[in-house]
Amino acid sequence: MNSTLIVLALTAASISIIHTAAGPDHYLPFIVLSRSRKWTMGRTVLLTIVCGFAHIFSSVLLGLAGVYLGWHLNKISWFQDIRGDLSGWALLLFGVGYLLFGLRHAYLNRPHKHFDVMSDEVYVYEHRHGEAVMPGNRVKVTPLVLFVIFVMGPSEPLVPLLFFSGTNRSMAEVAVLIGVFTACTVLTMLFMVLLGCYGYGFLRTERLERYIHVVSGVAITFCATGMVFLGW
Repeated sequence: MNSTLIVLALTAASISIIHTAAGPDHYLPFIVLSRSRKWTMGRTVLLTIVCGFAHIFSSVLLGLAGVYLGWHLNKISWFQDIRGDLSGWALLLFGVGYLLFGLRHAYLNRPHKHFDVMSDEVYVYEHRHGEAVMPGNRVKVTPLVLFVIFVMGPSEPLVPLLFFSGTNRSMAEVAVLIGVFTACTVLTMLFMVLLGCYGYGFLRTERLERYIHVVSGVAITFCATGMVFLGW
């Protein structure tokens, strides 16, 4: 495994772990539903894994679009001569752009999906950080609703990482990145769900959740900076 692939894999791992652990929506609904409906641990684990793979599936579909674009760019003769430099700079520009987007998103306090527990039920709705009043247009969460939510919530930062590997026409890199992203996401979800089901508390992640796009942008920028300027 070359140094570039190691850096890409570590970036994919850090993004997936932080993205999952910092968002209570990745584990809180499973914990509450498991307790309120008295599910067996096996059923809870199974639903967590299924929803985790649903979340990954939508992310990978977006990422494969990046692979497709990079693959076809590589067929252009002039691009082959500058492929390494251009793809590295493209990753760096995306990282900086995503970091700025994350800062703007956090500053403007955009509405986002939020889960809330009422009695023994879980509800999902849109809200802004700091809002004290829950909107009326809430939806009761069922296993099916939970599955659909995870399918419709991809992790966009995976796209530039797979695009970079696509420009290298390296299916090995693509497979490794998808494998790392998949394993880290599902295992982190399971870890957080099992902690909650067995009664252990969590760190307060609401503040970090607001800046998750910033964290992802920093990770990609750091990765690309090393590739462009340090020869990783």
